[in-house]
Amino acid sequence: MASLRRALISAHRILKSTASSPNRIHNFPQSQSLFRPQYGWVSRFSTSSQSMDIDLSNEESKRRLINRLLYRSKQRGFLELDLVLGKWVEEHIYSMDENGIKSLVDVLELENPDLWKWLTGQEQAPEPVNGNPVFIAVHKKVMSNLDNHSSPETRAVAGQPWVRGWDDFKKGRDSPITGNQ
Repeated sequence: MASLRRALISAHRILKSTASSPNRIHNFPQSQSLFRPQYGWVSRFSTSSQSMDIDLSNEESKRRLINRLLYRSKQRGFLELDLVLGKWVEEHIYSMDENGIKSLVDVLELENPDLWKWLTGQEQAPEPVNGNPVFIAVHKKVMSNLDNHSSPETRAVAGQPWVRGWDDFKKGRDSPITGNQ
């Protein structure tokens, strides 16, 4: 809150100084720039702008890191990934070493649509991702669940998009009897 207040005061001062001299609209000195980067202003809220510090030196830092990773795996904003990754991380994070946690951080930094397509086999994952041990384990779990709990007629061919909508139920001689429900 204090940094927001400082930014507003700075913006007010800059706008006030430009209003008094209309010829200096775009000639801001470097020290009075309106968008001056401040420590922790954006990076505190954005996880992709900086890599996560992995500190397992004491119990408090380890607990904080585990809680942060659990939150990031359960609150991605993509329901299917929230469920799949959240459950997997919850089951495995306490037995991971530092390399496993680094691999988990690499997986959590991937974009949601791409990660979902790679985990479900809709697209082939790139080589760096395919070599990640956490990705391999989650992919194996997802594919095992798909094989055990979904009927073959509701799944797309490997390499094809797995998105189907309300138009699955089409009347015709060669159409399926039921849709994707």
